[in-house]
Amino acid sequence: MSFAKWIGGALGWSFGGPIGAIIGLALGSFVDNLTDSGSPLIGDRQSDKRTDGPYRRKPNYGQRGSRPQTLSGDFEVSLLILASIVIKADGKQDQRELDFVRNQFVNMYGKERANRAFELFKRINKQNISTRQVCLQIRQMMDHPSRLQLLHFLFGIAKADGMVTEEELRQIYTITGYLGISNRDYQSIKAMFYNSSDNAYKILEIDKSVSDAEVKKAYRAMAKKYHPDRVGHLGEEHQKGAEAKFRQVQEAYEHIQKERGFK
Repeated sequence: MSFAKWIGGALGWSFGGPIGAIIGLALGSFVDNLTDSGSPLIGDRQSDKRTDGPYRRKPNYGQRGSRPQTLSGDFEVSLLILASIVIKADGKQDQRELDFVRNQFVNMYGKERANRAFELFKRINKQNISTRQVCLQIRQMMDHPSRLQLLHFLFGIAKADGMVTEEELRQIYTITGYLGISNRDYQSIKAMFYNSSDNAYKILEIDKSVSDAEVKKAYRAMAKKYHPDRVGHLGEEHQKGAEAKFRQVQEAYEHIQKERGFK
């Protein structure tokens, strides 16, 4: 399978808009591979009938309505682009952050697919990207649970070198706003990457002063919000990635449970 056919066959809505332009530029050096038996397609019509060639399926950003289903490739490309933005936020690219991206992709997709994804990432990483335009496309086209999973991954990248710099934190916060993610959700996911006495409460999006009953109620709500099944449409590989976030919610609840001594 050619590089271009791989990425094209896995994409849906992200063929259009600013993300589609970034992909197109990244694939520029692969232009000779964009035809398959004389057919001028990037994507494979048989592998995904919702993708009917490059830029033919452009979303209408001016209309409200239900979102098209986000495919695994849509999430993957969105992740690569946002990862590039965060990695460059502090003006330098730490090898540990690059290794984190690659290792996460190996864990999710296997070595072969991860190698192709990282090749695309290196080409994306050379571009000047409009954070606002990319995030607004993701916000309109991607469901909320998947956007939360993107945010969790971005914190993981920033923390890969042992600390989250102020520049990275500001960039992630900016991305959060553009993605339409609430400050409560941002603080919850951020707390998963810091050590402090009240982090368990922040993860559950509650204050220390709440009752035991409210702690239990908050845990049930957060467990539902972060359950891996919420990103099941992205494929098993992304459900596995969501399990880490889900476990942190469980651990936060168990910490509070032990601290307060309730069952």
